[in-house]
Amino acid sequence: MLLENISTVYKRISHAAMRAGRDPSEVELVAVTKTVPADRVKEAIDLGVRLIGENRVQEAKEKIEILRDKIPQTVQWHMIGHLQKNKVRPAVMLFDMIQSVDSLELAMKINRTASEFGKVQRVLVQVKLSEEETKHGVAEEELEHLLAEMMGMENLIVEGLMTIPPYFEDPELVRPYFRRLRQLKEQMNQRGFNLRHLSMGMSGDYEVAVEEGATIVRVGTAIFGRRNY
Repeated sequence: MLLENISTVYKRISHAAMRAGRDPSEVELVAVTKTVPADRVKEAIDLGVRLIGENRVQEAKEKIEILRDKIPQTVQWHMIGHLQKNKVRPAVMLFDMIQSVDSLELAMKINRTASEFGKVQRVLVQVKLSEEETKHGVAEEELEHLLAEMMGMENLIVEGLMTIPPYFEDPELVRPYFRRLRQLKEQMNQRGFNLRHLSMGMSGDYEVAVEEGATIVRVGTAIFGRRNY
């Protein structure tokens, strides 16, 4: 079942990319493993998944410790959930990429911590494109200033933007949010930034995200089934 699910997701990513005139190899799949036990994560890795996305630092830590000597070193761990400032130190130790940088204060703390570890931390800036109070992210009008400040931080490399749009049953209703993030990336690059990634799209709407330019999609339910909370 897991192999079939992973194959289906890759196939749909490829078809969506081709519909948009894109090379499917431009799109990376992050398998979201929130609440998924370590043995199932290993099974997905054994089937070829190389990017693992976790929402919580402590849950990621437990799985990484269990799997450390059982999986290839090429596997990368991405922090995709809201990162609290008091969890920055373990996050920098654990994650290859932090996708959810949403404030200057958080960026500064990640930079300082990475410097202590002698690490250059790969990050994405999370942009808030809706009015939902439950969503995190920097406001559009503050994005350029935040990026400018982060570009001067020696122990961060800002690789792109991430967003979590509102949930709609119809994925077409999410398209404007994905399109807007792509436009923001293009605008920022025209102003001298070098943003490569757009992390957007989850199980219900990743095909639309790919059509709109996603380079990273974060897919959990379509791979592992519904979560057990």
